[in-house]
Amino acid sequence: MPAVYIVADNIYSPIGTTTAQNFERIKQGISGIKKHHDLALSDESVHVSLFNYNENEYVNQFKNSKFEDLLIASVKDALTNSGINVAGEKTILIVSSTKGNISLLETDPNAPDLKNQIALHTSAKIVAKHFGFVNQPLVVSNACISGIMAILTGARLLQSGQYETAVVVGADVISKFVLSGFQSFQAISSEPCKPFDENRTGITLGEGAATMILSTNAKYADRIKVLGGAVSNDANHISAPSRTGKELAEAIERALGIAGLVPDDIDLVSAHGTATSYNDEMEAKAIALAGLSIVPVNSLKGYYGHTLGAAGLIESIISIQSLKQNVILPTLGFEKIGVSSPINVCTELTNKRMKTCLKTASGFGGCNAAVVFSK
Repeated sequence: MPAVYIVADNIYSPIGTTTAQNFERIKQGISGIKKHHDLALSDESVHVSLFNYNENEYVNQFKNSKFEDLLIASVKDALTNSGINVAGEKTILIVSSTKGNISLLETDPNAPDLKNQIALHTSAKIVAKHFGFVNQPLVVSNACISGIMAILTGARLLQSGQYETAVVVGADVISKFVLSGFQSFQAISSEPCKPFDENRTGITLGEGAATMILSTNAKYADRIKVLGGAVSNDANHISAPSRTGKELAEAIERALGIAGLVPDDIDLVSAHGTATSYNDEMEAKAIALAGLSIVPVNSLKGYYGHTLGAAGLIESIISIQSLKQNVILPTLGFEKIGVSSPINVCTELTNKRMKTCLKTASGFGGCNAAVVFSK
């Protein structure tokens, strides 16, 4: 099968509007997570990573919903100087999200067209029309693995020969509707999240967008490659993850097999690391079962919060920058190991020559995903 190369990317988040800005600010230890006192968001004060929509000139400049404008802003930056012709018949747009425009239920009247407005395919078509994509866009929405699954879907479509280029974009915004769902599980941390830490108390949410442009064109052969990936489902519970980690471990092992690698070939694991009690425990077990206990592991949730449908893309792009710059980022908020399986959680900025990275994710409904990137 043809190799899949990463042509260009963008991260559009509360800490930066380009990939370069985001990576540099994370290296400086800057987080977008702040304590917010906003009754439109929650009856109680809550830590969350949000855009300042009054100050951010890029958001809502296209006069669509916040969600759609985030998608457009991210794609626009990624396309800049990429040389990609989005109007070509061999180019596909893939949109990843878990919630999309669901916040419109809070703000818009219950009119007949509201159902269409909150449909993900409607937003995807708005983005496609804005840029002039000629092919019908594809939507990937599978809980918190949506971003990674969208990357894998793009890669497989390219390898099938149906397309040569895939523009993969993901986004989610945080609203009272979204936040209250996690609060109902008593999953929201009262402080910024602490992935894998002994004193972790739950998840922190965040909003953001990210874009990754994939191509099989050999002229990009000097770029980072998507070597392979896999998904699995543990069929354990509608919201609780597997207690054994075997199913995520299976996805990791299959991803390594497709990539033609063994555990010793992996230089960095970018974990999902939500800082909930069960997810971190399950993920640590999976990493250990897959033979990756001594490989450096980090979670980026302490910088971004959990960005839902954008998480897999944002965290993959940051990991790719880590490969390019040979820098391992620390896990913000982590102090003392709080999971039963031994894993090597990064605690400080570390320079290390690297070639390959594994990115993992898990989500509601028992879904799991893993993808391997390589120089």
